[in-house]
Amino acid sequence: MWSTNPTRSVDGNGLLPWVEPRRTRIGLVAGGLGAYWPQFPELLPQLQASARRVSERFAEFDCEVVDAGFISDAQEGAAAAEKLRLADCDLIVGFLTTYMTASMLVPVAQRSGAPVLLLNLQPTEAMDHATFDTGAWLAYCGACPLPEMANAFERCGIDFRSVSGYLEDERAWDRIGRWLRAAGVRAALRHGRHGLLGHLYPGMMDVITDPTLVSAQLGGHVEILEIDDLRVRVEKVTPAETEARMKVAQDVFTLDESVVEHDFRWGATVSVALDRLVEDFELDSLAYYHRGLDGETHERVAAGMILGASLLTARGVPAAGEYELRTSLAMLMMHKLGGGGSFTELQALNFHDNVVEMGHDGPAHLAISSAKPLLRGLGVYHGKRGWGVSVEFDVAHGPVTALGLGQLRDGSFKMIASEGTVVPGPLLQIGNTTSRVDFGCDPGEWTDAWSASGVAHHWALGTGHRVPELKATASLLHLPLEVVDPS
Repeated sequence: MWSTNPTRSVDGNGLLPWVEPRRTRIGLVAGGLGAYWPQFPELLPQLQASARRVSERFAEFDCEVVDAGFISDAQEGAAAAEKLRLADCDLIVGFLTTYMTASMLVPVAQRSGAPVLLLNLQPTEAMDHATFDTGAWLAYCGACPLPEMANAFERCGIDFRSVSGYLEDERAWDRIGRWLRAAGVRAALRHGRHGLLGHLYPGMMDVITDPTLVSAQLGGHVEILEIDDLRVRVEKVTPAETEARMKVAQDVFTLDESVVEHDFRWGATVSVALDRLVEDFELDSLAYYHRGLDGETHERVAAGMILGASLLTARGVPAAGEYELRTSLAMLMMHKLGGGGSFTELQALNFHDNVVEMGHDGPAHLAISSAKPLLRGLGVYHGKRGWGVSVEFDVAHGPVTALGLGQLRDGSFKMIASEGTVVPGPLLQIGNTTSRVDFGCDPGEWTDAWSASGVAHHWALGTGHRVPELKATASLLHLPLEVVDPS
């Protein structure tokens, strides 16, 4: 659901409300073999304490945890399965505290409809062999049932994934965190409402996406919008609202001397209307394009969207131009992983510095800019009708990941990613975003390999090296992931 929290903003100063997403819902069930409890009275309390600790650690990931309790036999497993089925979880976590039979967890995996992650986290790094008796050893025996679970899951047609380590093992919790963030991506897509406003940019065959395929493969809903849905909201924006939005923009951006007052005011007006459009239709992402003609109202509305779309993107609602639905979804995926995700395409290759220059005109993710973004006035938008203000910056210097959502000949989607580094250097000053990305190889070789992957000519560029998280995401979404690394 679309809601706002006025304490968060594009720059942390409360300038605009943050779009607060649905929290990732994690179902937790821990267990062990009930036959042990009368034999070793101190074992169950120890294992239950470990289960409580796991639940506490989940809270650190800002997840909503549905705890189905501690199960000791197949009957209790079936009861936990029903509780978690009703909870509509995004990920089910089964904590193997000691040996337990597969019959205790298979019903949980079968009935929930959510992907399952199994945890084998023993109490400490190693046993104290000199002092341990059988009961103490059994607390370290979570590894024992893991192959049994994997075999049973395979035979029952259930995807298997696990993390093994010890209770305070930060390496293990890093891997767990990847799965939790991936579950957040899956949830955002499964519950998302994705706006598609206007019409296709004529001739762009690679960006055409059947909205039904989005719902079929990723879940969620694609809301078809018309340019008039935005126009009527533009007409209702008051002068006071426009002035307030201009003040916000003056704080967020450096205004270049090329900015024309009337165009800046128009962009601010459309920005207010875009916020209302997103709120009224409860949108989680937006892809848009409208051509227009001869400066008429619809052309002016479409040309005025860059400021507002960039502010929306930075606040958690990715917006992509040129009707690029799949790229707006890739941007949403990167945003949910914590990397932002800015609308991007190839611009040029620099063989002196061995970098690929990439970016785009139009909306950008302001929260991942390397410095205060610039608002530049343009008398013409290249390849598009209209004129107005546009955003200029490069992505924060350091590790980045390019993520595209490709589509194969059978209609199935495919995730395509490549890790690189944004480095400083000369940039175009034409009202576009531009980042110089070093992929550790000849830029021509990278460009050939990236293009051969089947990616469309747009993608999301986000901060951080995200391939491990994207591998987890691909697993939960049942999508192939191709990592382009010609080096």
